[in-house]
Amino acid sequence: MAEIINMPKLSDTMEVGTIANWRKQEGDEVSQGDILCEVETDKATMDLENLVADGVILKIYAQPGDEAPVGAPICAIGEKGEAAPDAPSPKKEEKAFDTEVKEPEEDKEVSKDTGSAEGRKQETLQAPETSDSDDGSRIKASPLAKKLAASKGIPLSAIKGTGPGGRIVKKDVLAAEENGVSGPEESAPAASAPALQAPAPGLEEKTIKVSQMRKVIAKRLLQSKTEVPHFYLETEVDAAALIKMRAELNATLADLPPEAGGIKFTVNDFILKASAEALRRVPQVNASWQGDTIQQSGSVNLAFGVALEDGLVTPVIRNAESKSLRTISAEAKALIKKARSKKLGADEMSGSTFTVTNLGMYGVTGFYGIINMPNAAILSVGATIKKPVVNDAGEIVVGQRMSIGMAGDHRIIDGAVGAEFLMALKETLEKPALMLV
Repeated sequence: MAEIINMPKLSDTMEVGTIANWRKQEGDEVSQGDILCEVETDKATMDLENLVADGVILKIYAQPGDEAPVGAPICAIGEKGEAAPDAPSPKKEEKAFDTEVKEPEEDKEVSKDTGSAEGRKQETLQAPETSDSDDGSRIKASPLAKKLAASKGIPLSAIKGTGPGGRIVKKDVLAAEENGVSGPEESAPAASAPALQAPAPGLEEKTIKVSQMRKVIAKRLLQSKTEVPHFYLETEVDAAALIKMRAELNATLADLPPEAGGIKFTVNDFILKASAEALRRVPQVNASWQGDTIQQSGSVNLAFGVALEDGLVTPVIRNAESKSLRTISAEAKALIKKARSKKLGADEMSGSTFTVTNLGMYGVTGFYGIINMPNAAILSVGATIKKPVVNDAGEIVVGQRMSIGMAGDHRIIDGAVGAEFLMALKETLEKPALMLV
């Protein structure tokens, strides 16, 4: 008897998942443990494993780009030749593929009037993503494939689709790129043609569909700014000793192979290590608001921001207070790599007790972050810049200064505690040898 696979809850905050790509197609044989599809959640793109039974994929209910709430049917697996069951109707509090009856703007183009609101919605949800070709015909392509093709400059009309009904999917775009397919070269305008004003580079008017990740970011940041009483502190760090130590360590270790102890430290590695040390010395900041109680954590679980194309993720280094600078650096690099390939697991993005966000690599000299609930504070790190400073002898010299800001939850910590934490952090950064003992 056919088994219907429903959208699972892949993270603790997930409400809706978006099908990014099907690894298996209708008619394919599958075994337990096979990867069926890739699902974009509020935190990452994850592989969906077949945990049900061996068999054949009889029907795919949710196509690439479709949103499916947790518990909604996405495919059916059964015996070869067995009739595919109809997708069960969702309960009133659930909707099969969309959280609103209103059609997304990008889907209006492909929907047809069927005479009723219900009929129009059904056709919109089942209609494939399409684009116009040069001859005016319609090209079916998944949203992911369209985005990828546009980024590589490959017109959809030059790509052969292998998905259901000839739909162009991600692997088709990659195959076209590998085979050297590219867009047509620009032809020179006729001599008699009037010169046209070229559009400003990079400007394009378009409506961008909000991803699940972006929706959750918006929801959480709004909640944080409306529920948490933020207060802000700032200090300036003399970063000369830190920059010197980093350069000396990297000059010795960066060119060595990993098996010989080779490693290249970033400024952010030192920030993370120093933050863990400061939190150990001022544990009141390593806490969360619980309503009637304040929970002070017995370990430092450091979250740090990683910017992605469609948002920001915050992977977590656990028990950072007990880890060396080398270990923190290695773990941070591994987590950043997984974040950028959208392979972070839900457990790698949860349970943080403090968050560090750094925009120094973009030249930003100072800013304040929004608290990552339920953390008591978030640290914001700016770029190290050279500027004139007055030394202990009263002389004006060239100094290297780093601006560090902190946003704190005033329900948990007061200004004096926040200042004590920043003093501990400043001392550790200005005497970086403390991080090596």
